[in-house]
Amino acid sequence: MIIVTGATGFIGSCLISRLNQENFNAIIAVDDFSREEKQANLEGKRILERVDREEFFSWLDDNYHEIEFLFHIGARTDTTEFDRSIFEHLNVEYSKKIWQKCIDYQIPLVYASSAATYGLGELGYDDNESLIPQLKPLNPYGDSKNDFDKWVLEQERHPFFWAGLKFFNVYGPNEYHKSRMASVIYHAYCQIKVKGTMKLFRSHNPNFADGEQMRDFIYVKDVVDVCLFLMHHRRNSGIYNLGSGKARTFLDLANNTFVAMGVTPQIEFVDTPEDIRDKYQYYTQASMSKLRSIGYTQSFQSLEEGITDYVKNYLVPGKYL
Repeated sequence: MIIVTGATGFIGSCLISRLNQENFNAIIAVDDFSREEKQANLEGKRILERVDREEFFSWLDDNYHEIEFLFHIGARTDTTEFDRSIFEHLNVEYSKKIWQKCIDYQIPLVYASSAATYGLGELGYDDNESLIPQLKPLNPYGDSKNDFDKWVLEQERHPFFWAGLKFFNVYGPNEYHKSRMASVIYHAYCQIKVKGTMKLFRSHNPNFADGEQMRDFIYVKDVVDVCLFLMHHRRNSGIYNLGSGKARTFLDLANNTFVAMGVTPQIEFVDTPEDIRDKYQYYTQASMSKLRSIGYTQSFQSLEEGITDYVKNYLVPGKYL
């Protein structure tokens, strides 16, 4: 059996689809299954059992001997939520319990960290673990991910294999339920489809022109490919960046979305909302040398390739991965 927490979510459901492609069908899907708008993410997937996240640990105590691998993808990911107790429960304490169970039952573990841990990038975007205690995230979500990373590095006991993945700006199918937290590509498609135009945030940083803010966008299919590589690799435990390794502008993103939709680009700029303006990242780019150094050789899809696939094969026909 392979466990995937956050199974109804964006990355978790895409990971299950990828596992099914490789004929891993004894999937244990763990999540809060109460949100109706997320149920479509699991339709058609081969899943052995669904386990509510609050009942998961007692389930694991009864079934640990059948578990081959655990992907802990589930988390509260809302960067605009400022109730720290929510993140402490779901992102920190829950993850600590998973870590301990993986030690007790000798289960290899891959868990989701985040590039939100890097804050404004004052120390760059290098996944050197010695820098992690010095990072300054910009919101409680980023703090919770960094708090767990720091805790992991302080532990004397570990699962026999473990990896934390700092996801950068992931986009792709199965994010339909994420509303404000969905990728800019998803929002671009929706705006262009309805109005024929797209709004981008105006720059409030004199070092960046409007639309020239840069992020490391990574297609979700590349993310799940790395997850499977680590499941098979099971060596070189540690915390790794997971981005494309190439920063691109929001103008690149917008123009490629228009092209994929066959629409003439028409972009307008609006002020960045005040509640996120002082916490807005203007540049992110993952250093990917660490993952490459342990033998990951697959190339990452370019922004053009990823957007074209996402728009034409999923957004236009309304399909899920």
